[in-house]
Amino acid sequence: MALSLTILGSSGALPAIGRYPTSQHLVIQNRHFLIDCGEGAQMQLAKLQLSFHKIDHIFISHLHGDHYLGLMPLLFSMHLHKRATDLHLFSPQGLDEMITLHLKHAKSALNYKIVFHPFDPNKIETLIDNEILTVETIPLIHKLECAGFLFREKRKPRRINKEKIIDGLKLQQIASLKTGADIFDEQGNLLYKNESLTLPPRPSLSYAYCSDTALNTQMVEQIKNVDLLYHEATFAHADLAKAVETKHSTASQAAEIARQASVQKMVIGHFSARYNRLDLLLDEARSIFKNTELATEGTTFTLQD
Repeated sequence: MALSLTILGSSGALPAIGRYPTSQHLVIQNRHFLIDCGEGAQMQLAKLQLSFHKIDHIFISHLHGDHYLGLMPLLFSMHLHKRATDLHLFSPQGLDEMITLHLKHAKSALNYKIVFHPFDPNKIETLIDNEILTVETIPLIHKLECAGFLFREKRKPRRINKEKIIDGLKLQQIASLKTGADIFDEQGNLLYKNESLTLPPRPSLSYAYCSDTALNTQMVEQIKNVDLLYHEATFAHADLAKAVETKHSTASQAAEIARQASVQKMVIGHFSARYNRLDLLLDEARSIFKNTELATEGTTFTLQD
C-alpha cells in the first residue's frame, strides 16, 4: 500500500450530527500529512488511532475557520507530548500571524519549531519536491483566496526480480540495478543487463485535494488522470443558486470536473448541514461520474501501487 487517505471531517461550515469540519490524514510511502485542520481534528485522530506524532507537514487550504480552527489545540497537544522535531506548516499568508499572536497572549512557547511556508493561492506553487514526491498548490475559486493540493509520487525504482537474482551481487550493484543501470566490471565489460534482473517500477500514484471552490474548469488540466480526487460537493443541484452565492460546488459540478479530468476515482465532501442524508449527493454525482464515494468520517481510501 503506497497511499492511504482517512477522512477526519466531512462537514461544511456548520457541523452536523456525526460530522466534523474538514480535515484529512494522508499517508504516502510512510510519510504522514494533515490536510486542513477543522475543529476536533485531534479528537478524530485519537478516535481513529492515527498518531499525530508522525505528522511533520500540515497543509491549510484557506483561512475560513472550518478549515483551521482545530490547529491550535493540535499544536498545544504536540507541545504537551514533548514534540522536539520541526513541524512544517503550509498556508496562505496570515496563519503565521494568528498563531504567533495566540502564543504571545497565552504567554506560551512551544517545545518545537514551526516552519511556516506561506504560499500564494492564486498561482501554482511547488511546496515540496523531494526524492519521494512533489506537492503543488491548485488555485481554486472561493470567497476567500483558497488553494487545493496535488500530491504526486515520483518515478519509483525498478524492482529486483527475486527469481533471477544472482548470488554474489554487491549492495552497490543492486542499488545501481534499481536505478535502471546495467552492471559492468572494472574493465567496462557488461556483466548483467538491467532488464534481465529487474522488473518495471511500481506505478506512481497521485492525489488531488480540491477544497472549497466554485465550478473551476481551469484546474482540469492540472489534475488530469489523477488516481484519486477529493472535490467538495457542498450542495445538491437543486440548491445551485446557493452554491453560486457562496462560491461552492454542487455534487454534479464536482462530478463534471472528475469526468473532464478523467480521474480514476473521486470522493466528495464538505457537505452542507442542510442534508441529513447524503444519498442525494452521492446519486447526483454518480449519474455523471460513476466511480464516486462519500468522504465520510472514519472512511479510509487506499491505493495499491
